[in-house]
Amino acid sequence: MGILGTSSIFSFLALSSILLFSTSIVTASSFGDDFLECLNINHLPNTPTIPIYTQNNASYETILRSSERNERFSKSRGPKYIVTPTHESHVQASVICCKKHGLDLKVRSGGHDAEGLSYQSDAPSFVILDFVDFRNVAVDVNDGTAWIQAGAILGEVYYKIAEKSKTYGFPAGVAPTIGVGGHISGGGVGLLVRKYGLSADRVIDACIVNVDGKILNKQTMGADLFWAIRGGGGGNFGVILSWKVKLVPLPALVTVANIQKTLGQGATDLVHKWQFIAHKLDVNIHLSLMLSVVSGDLGKERTVQASFSILFIGDGCPQKLVQLLEESFPELGLKIEDCIQMAWVESHLYFYGLYGQPLETLLVRESPKIFFKQKSDHVKVPIPTTGLLELWRRLLEHVDFTPTVVFLPYGGKMSEISDSELPYPDRQAIYLVFYDANWDNESEQRI
Repeated sequence: MGILGTSSIFSFLALSSILLFSTSIVTASSFGDDFLECLNINHLPNTPTIPIYTQNNASYETILRSSERNERFSKSRGPKYIVTPTHESHVQASVICCKKHGLDLKVRSGGHDAEGLSYQSDAPSFVILDFVDFRNVAVDVNDGTAWIQAGAILGEVYYKIAEKSKTYGFPAGVAPTIGVGGHISGGGVGLLVRKYGLSADRVIDACIVNVDGKILNKQTMGADLFWAIRGGGGGNFGVILSWKVKLVPLPALVTVANIQKTLGQGATDLVHKWQFIAHKLDVNIHLSLMLSVVSGDLGKERTVQASFSILFIGDGCPQKLVQLLEESFPELGLKIEDCIQMAWVESHLYFYGLYGQPLETLLVRESPKIFFKQKSDHVKVPIPTTGLLELWRRLLEHVDFTPTVVFLPYGGKMSEISDSELPYPDRQAIYLVFYDANWDNESEQRI
């Protein structure tokens, strides 16, 4: 559900704590708690101390809020304990002890789930297993694979791949702060979806801790469970420790562009046509769009703006890109001067609004904390012009929060894969739509 500076997180973990990084693991007698005693019993010899925070610990609040993205939940009741595993045995012990003592276990890799499901619970007492310090990314360019621990964020994955190869990549989301554990568990949609499918489509092995605290891989978990964890949602079938993924070939340079059109510049007709062609374009072209409310021309009243984001991973770019779009979508008016060539890893900064920042920005785990609500739909039939006009009206009627709608095309590889191949049943949709509303004032919450 991905998704923060590495140095900041390590500074959190370096704060003094009677529970963390001590010479022996925490003793239950100090707290009179059966759960802590259970962790002691299940702690494996010759493994690192189990890092655990109680509500009385000075660092508890910092750790709890470090990966909390949505301010709607900033004042909600926190867990009884937070465990930040550094070793797989810490996860095993946490699962075993939560099961034994009836504690709800929440698993957080990046904290990007919009409804706070990875750190909220209705149970009287619960535990958060926060993978913030379990995030190694091991890239093997010889066989084009990578083992990625669940706590890694996408930015770390992209950065580590680029360190080893300029012509390998991985199909996943745009936001670099998304956590890998939850992202792939939910399928994983990104800008390479039309060429290479979902993130989950590239998973070739995985390690998971089941309800009995046993570590299973693809072979030992069986075909049904391996199918379920790749798209069936995070936290439903066990705790993901790591994914082994197959990387994808990419050119050394890709082409990016962004074209913006307001209603007065013909955005309605462009968006309407986009629905009929974006999922049918050359698979090397990703053409998504974002709808937002902006000030009108010359200071006139607010209007809707459509921003068309383009990624081209084919040969002959950018001239080839301009040629292909001139043939299929000439109304957009893409020109050579609109195009920028860059490494694939740099494109993530470009599309996330960080163009020109150093690549190390991808390693930053922190992101702005705002009040927001998000939903999504799969669209199988184009919205008629009358429907778009109603959408514009609804976007413009609100002045107390900022609405955004994103259309992300499918087609290509997505339409070639059966809906039952993985537990992701909407591959035949023409596009995915995200609805987002955010606001700054707590008193203006829109739930």
